[in-house]
Amino acid sequence: MAKGRKERRILAFTGAAALLAVSVNLLISAIKSQKKRKKKELPGLSISVKLSASEITKLADHVIAKSKEVHDSVAAVPLDKVTYVNTILPLAELEALQFPLVLSCVFQKMVNPSAEVRKASAEAERRIDAHLCMCSKREDVYRVIKTFAARGEWMSSETKQYVYCLVRDFERNGMNLTLSKREEIERLRKEIDELSLHFISNLNEDRTFLLFNESELSGLPSEFIKSLDRADCGKVRVSLSSHHVLPILEHCKVGSTRRMVAVAQGQRCGEDNLRILESLVQLRHKLARLLGYSSYADYAIEHRMAKSSSEVFEFLEDLSAHLTELASRELCLLKELKKKEEGESTFGVEDIKYYVRRAEEQRFDLDLGVVKQYFPANVVLTGLFKIFEDLFGLKFEEISEPEVWDGDVRLFSAVNLSSKELIGYFFLDLYFREGKYNHTCVMALQSGCMSSTGVRQIPVALLAANFQKDNYKALVLLNFSDVVTLFHEFSHVIHHICNRASFARFSGLRVEPDLVEISGQLIENWCYEASSLKLMSGFDQDISKALPDEMCRMLQGRRDSFSALKLKQELLLCFFDQIIHSSENVDMVELLKHLYPKVMLGIPFLEGTKPASCFLRLAVGYEATCYSSLWSEVFSADIFASKFQGHLQNQSLGLLFREKVMAPGGARDSMAILIDFLGRRPSIQAYIERKNRYSI
Repeated sequence: MAKGRKERRILAFTGAAALLAVSVNLLISAIKSQKKRKKKELPGLSISVKLSASEITKLADHVIAKSKEVHDSVAAVPLDKVTYVNTILPLAELEALQFPLVLSCVFQKMVNPSAEVRKASAEAERRIDAHLCMCSKREDVYRVIKTFAARGEWMSSETKQYVYCLVRDFERNGMNLTLSKREEIERLRKEIDELSLHFISNLNEDRTFLLFNESELSGLPSEFIKSLDRADCGKVRVSLSSHHVLPILEHCKVGSTRRMVAVAQGQRCGEDNLRILESLVQLRHKLARLLGYSSYADYAIEHRMAKSSSEVFEFLEDLSAHLTELASRELCLLKELKKKEEGESTFGVEDIKYYVRRAEEQRFDLDLGVVKQYFPANVVLTGLFKIFEDLFGLKFEEISEPEVWDGDVRLFSAVNLSSKELIGYFFLDLYFREGKYNHTCVMALQSGCMSSTGVRQIPVALLAANFQKDNYKALVLLNFSDVVTLFHEFSHVIHHICNRASFARFSGLRVEPDLVEISGQLIENWCYEASSLKLMSGFDQDISKALPDEMCRMLQGRRDSFSALKLKQELLLCFFDQIIHSSENVDMVELLKHLYPKVMLGIPFLEGTKPASCFLRLAVGYEATCYSSLWSEVFSADIFASKFQGHLQNQSLGLLFREKVMAPGGARDSMAILIDFLGRRPSIQAYIERKNRYSI
C-alpha cells in the first residue's frame, strides 16, 4: 500500500467527512447533463471521475455546506431527547454518502492529466480538510454524542464500536477538557506542525555536496559518474540526496569514499534539525499529558493493534534478541569479505550495503535485467488476477469503454464466484504520466457499507502506479520489485472490496493501522513461490516460457539474504523512536551512541554525526510508530507459514481469510481478528525460522 502518509489520510477520509445527501447526487447529475456526456450506467458506482476544475470547486462548496447543515442539526438535539435515530444515524449515513463525493473532488490531484484540474482538486482538499478539522472540534456535537454514549443503548456491537470511535476522536482533540486546555492543545499542535515543516524544509533545501576524483568513485557505473556535475577543479560533485548517497554506499569500492559520504550524510542539518526534533518530542509529550496520557508513545499507539508502548518494546526486544545470532554470522562473513578486499580496517556501518551486494553477487548468479524480461505487465496481470480469483473465490471482469480520466485507465468489476453477487469495482491506472503521483498506492474511492434502507453501497478502489512504457518495445516489462509491489497493493484493493462492515467508518482499509499492511505483506509471499511465479511470468520473446526454476529459487533465497543485519538497522531506528517518545529529556546523541553498538553488534557509531537530524519519519508521519511496518511483516509471516505455505491456492483458506480478516474492516479489534483466524496469538517464530532457512 503504498506507502506515504498522504495516501493513508485519503484512504481514511470517511472518518470526519460525514455526509452529502441526495441533492449532491442531483448536482452531479445536472453537471453531467450540461456536458451532454453519454455514460454507461454501472450499478452502485457513485464516484465521479471526470469533473472539470469548476465542477470540483462547486462540488466542494456543496459538500462543505451540507456537512455543516447536518452537524448543526445534530448539535441542536436537546440532551434529554437524544436517540440513535437523531444523533448517530445522521452522521453514519452522511459519512457513507459523502465519501465518494469528497473523493470525486480530491483524488484527481493524484492522477489527472490536467494541471488545472489537479490544482482545483488540491485546493478542494485543503478546504474540505479545514472544514473537517473544524467539525472534529465541535463541542456542541460532542456533547450530544457523549450523552447518547452514556446511555449505553446499543443496537449491535458494531454500533457500540462506532459510537466509541466518535467519542474517542473528539476526546483525542480535547473536547472533554476545559476551554483553556483546548486552546493550549491547539497552540501545541500548531507549533508541532510548524516545526515538522521546518525539519523537512531544512533537508529539502540542503545543498551540501562533496567533491571527488573519478578514481575515488571506482566501482560505480560510468552512467552514474557521467550524470554528476563537474566543479571548476575538474572533480565531480556528489550531493547528499538519496539518489547519490545510496549508489555510492552500495557500489563504491573505495572505503574512504563510502565513509566520507556516510559521515556527511549523518551531519546533514545536524545542529538545527536536532534542536527541532528535541523540541518536537517535548511538545508531543506536553500534548499527550494534556490529553491524559503518560507519554506521547502511549497516545500514538492507543488506537493501534499494539495498544501500548510497553507492548511495542516487548515486541522489538524479542525480535532483536532472536535475530542476534543470525545477524552475527552475517556480519562475520561481511567482515571477512572486507578484509580480503581492503585489508585490516574496521568494519563500519558505511560498509554494510557494499559488502551485502558483494556477498549476494557471489552467492546468487542473478541478473535482474534478465529477470525483468520474464515479467511483461499484461502477463503479470493475467497471473495476478488468476491467483486472487482462485484464492478468494472472485471473478474479475473488465468494463468496456468506461468513463475514466486517461486512456490508459481500466475499470473492472469484482463478482463473488459462488453467489454471482457484485461486490466491488476497481480502477487500474498503472503507467507513468507527467504530473501524476509518483509512487504506487491504493485509494478507496467509495466505501462498502449499509444504508438505512438496507441496501449495500458498493466499494470502489483505485490502484495507481508509474510503470514505464518503452516506445520501442511492444511489451511493458516490470522489474521484479514492481511485481512484488503490484501484488502487495492489489491485496489492499481486495481487502477494500471484500469488506462487509455496516458503517463506512469501518469500511475496507479503515482498520487499526498495525493491521492494514498485514494483507499486503502476506500476499507478497506468493511472489517468491515457484508455482505462482510460473503463473505470472513469460519471456518477452516467447511468453509461453515461464521463469526458469533456478531463477525462482534464487529470487526466493535473495529475499532474506543478509536480512537480519538489515533488520538490525531498522530496529535501531524503532528503539530510538520508542525511547524518545516514551521518556522525557532524553539526550538523543548519547542515546544513539549507546544503542548503536548494542543493537548493531559492536559496529561503531560514526563519530561526529547526528543521524537523528535526518530521521524524516520521526519528524512527521511515523512518530512513535516506526515499529508498525516490522509488526505487520512479522505477523504476516506467521499467517503464511501456519496457514498458506504449501496451500497457495486453497480456496477454503482464502475464503476463511476473507471472512475473518478482510470482512470485518475496522469494526473489530485487530488482535481479536488475528487470534480468531490463527486460533492463537500471533508469534514471531515463523518469521525467525524463515530468516534462518534462507539466509547464509
